[in-house]
Amino acid sequence: MWKTASKREQSELAQKVPSESRLWNLWHGCHKKSEGCQHCYVFRRDAEFEKDSNVVSKTSTFNLPIQRDRQGNWKVPSSTLMWTCFTSDFFIEEADEWREDAWLMIKRRSDLLFYMVTKRPERIAQCLPEDWGDGYENVTICCTMENQRRADERLPIFRELPIRHKEIICEPLLGPIDFHGMLALLAYTASPMNGDAQRCEQVTVGGESGRDARVCDYDWVLNIREQCINAGVPFHFKQTGATFRKDNRLYHIPRDQQMRQAHRAGIDTTKR
Repeated sequence: MWKTASKREQSELAQKVPSESRLWNLWHGCHKKSEGCQHCYVFRRDAEFEKDSNVVSKTSTFNLPIQRDRQGNWKVPSSTLMWTCFTSDFFIEEADEWREDAWLMIKRRSDLLFYMVTKRPERIAQCLPEDWGDGYENVTICCTMENQRRADERLPIFRELPIRHKEIICEPLLGPIDFHGMLALLAYTASPMNGDAQRCEQVTVGGESGRDARVCDYDWVLNIREQCINAGVPFHFKQTGATFRKDNRLYHIPRDQQMRQAHRAGIDTTKR
């Protein structure tokens, strides 16, 4: 049985989220791969400094997880949530020569939680470390699906991958998405090593931010929510985006209100 999360449950869930988080952009640069990339914030920001975002380069913070202070303590404390590779894609081709060392750091810091998002599920299998098995316990891999075309393309690949913690992100949501019942299959895919550990742990939905943001329709959001409830997958409405349509009325929402308005909708779900 699934229901909308109460305020107390939302508070309890928030307490389970790591109290500290850090960005770990171990390489920078990417290539626009699909419709959701059109107004990518990385390209917008780099353009302000006349920097070519298509050039993928290793950053000075590559070894951040294993850096120590003068006393020999980890600079990144235990239980920190590491937002991994958010100015690139962890599975981009140009990073193949660096990825093995990245996996070694991730394995070494098993006390940290690494969260990565990709638009390249077709490359994941060939990029996993040899001892991956059905996934590292401290790694969550998310796949973005911004419209029907990308859901049809990526979901069949993503649901078959051996990932212990996997999520789907529909952000920026650019149109209605029908998962054709695949969420239910993903939710209960049995792992040969760890029971049902490969289930989809959450679907996150959000609109597009920025000056040229495309429309996100509330009906699309509610439809995905209904599919999640039917499939037994938790649902999270992250943000409205800057251009939001509800009941055929168009709203232009300031950046500092987009997450707040989504939260006020009160439509996130949790398991009873």
